[in-house]
Amino acid sequence: MTTFADLNLGPKVQKAIDEAGYTTPTPIQAGAIPPALEGRDVLGIAQTGTGKTASFTLPMITKLARGRARARMPRSLVLAPTRELAAQVAENFDTYSKHVKLTKALLIGGVSFKEQDQLIDKGVDVLIATPGRLLDHFERGKLLLTGIEIMVVDEADRMLDMGFIPDIERIFSLTPFTRQTLFFSATMAPEIERITNTFLSSPARIEVARQATASETIAQNVVLFKGSRKDRQAKEKRDLLRALIDAEGAACSNAIVFCNRKSDVDIVAKSLQKYGYDAAAIHGDLDQSQRTATLQGFRDGKLRFLVASDVAARGLDVPSVSHVFNFDVPSHAEDYVHRIGRTGRAGRDGKALMISVPADEKNLAAIEKLIDREIPRLDSPLGVTAAAPDAAAPAEDDTDRKPARRRVVRRKDKSADGADSDAPAAAATPVAPADPEPEARQVRSERATKDKPSEDTRGGKSRGRGGRGRREETVVGMGDHLPSFIALSFEERRAG
Repeated sequence: MTTFADLNLGPKVQKAIDEAGYTTPTPIQAGAIPPALEGRDVLGIAQTGTGKTASFTLPMITKLARGRARARMPRSLVLAPTRELAAQVAENFDTYSKHVKLTKALLIGGVSFKEQDQLIDKGVDVLIATPGRLLDHFERGKLLLTGIEIMVVDEADRMLDMGFIPDIERIFSLTPFTRQTLFFSATMAPEIERITNTFLSSPARIEVARQATASETIAQNVVLFKGSRKDRQAKEKRDLLRALIDAEGAACSNAIVFCNRKSDVDIVAKSLQKYGYDAAAIHGDLDQSQRTATLQGFRDGKLRFLVASDVAARGLDVPSVSHVFNFDVPSHAEDYVHRIGRTGRAGRDGKALMISVPADEKNLAAIEKLIDREIPRLDSPLGVTAAAPDAAAPAEDDTDRKPARRRVVRRKDKSADGADSDAPAAAATPVAPADPEPEARQVRSERATKDKPSEDTRGGKSRGRGGRGRREETVVGMGDHLPSFIALSFEERRAG
């Protein structure tokens, strides 16, 4: 069995590893460290949670132990897609380099430029940065990348997904072509092939797991959910989430709840807080200090539920996460692998639960195709089918469904003695009227003749004297029923 002592790391680095309690490297570490120490480019592909950070940090520290940094010219560069991942890399660097005199600078958003400039001016051996903030410093003339010896792109596929392709290509163009390049990613999207072919020279390819596979220690389930009504689906979905959490009971010691949209992150977090769950939100719109404090509280066990967007899906090392809840089915199938990879780390058992609505059908199919397995379906813990109508909602009455829909319009009709009475213009079932008195019959006949539109009616108007007309009364469809007064008028004309 390979041990860290067999990898020819520097003695001071080996001492830090021993003090951290690590003895056996993971497959990606055992495969990537030797060629990296030889100075070769490396393309490492492994599922999340397998120790990719140490795969490039350990050989980088060993190689940089010899030499000295110059002002504004860092010797190595590590690019990370998010602030949290960059901060985690910095923590790993501190752990493994505590016996080596190396300096570092962390360039991320939400931190003062002045403090970062002061570190760069002194000269740093390792520069850990997000692409945007790195280019900001470069454009301000505070940074030179011509002294880069080792360049690392961590979570390369996430970089591409977040639209960093132009920035990555520009950063590569600013570094010497003699640099050593290390690419590490959980998946290998086709777009990465072009980048690796362009910027890596005969890389050592280490692929320790099939692309886009989840750890076997993670139990996966999905609940197929359909709201009773469209306007109630969001609330009922949050009810289902709480029911899933309650169903896990004490086994759910802590969990990350993933949402696709930042707005939903805040809504779900506030909903959990409202019902007494210890939860907090983390996403890209929050201040860096707030994001750091929330994440640290979750790591320390002071916070039970972390409601997050995909900003927390990649690379964050919180070893003891018991559950992952996908409140939304991720739009990109690869994100599912990274989300559920937050649990079941370092050989621990984990559980991942997902809620899928009918609109997520295609995304769910894409995920199952990617991981090459069907995610087991789980019955709703609410005890009723999600598609059942709300008990408070009125049930539909089948008696109202008729072949032809008749509109009943009430109109004011004056009886023979001049009194007003409300009567429907058309009834569903015709009732033969009683024979009216002769005088009343005559009044009805005259009214029918008077209300009949003239033949000169065009465009809904009757043209009268002086070209001025009145709008014709709206004719309401009466189905098969013929009002009695119309029949009487024809009978009188026939008699005349």
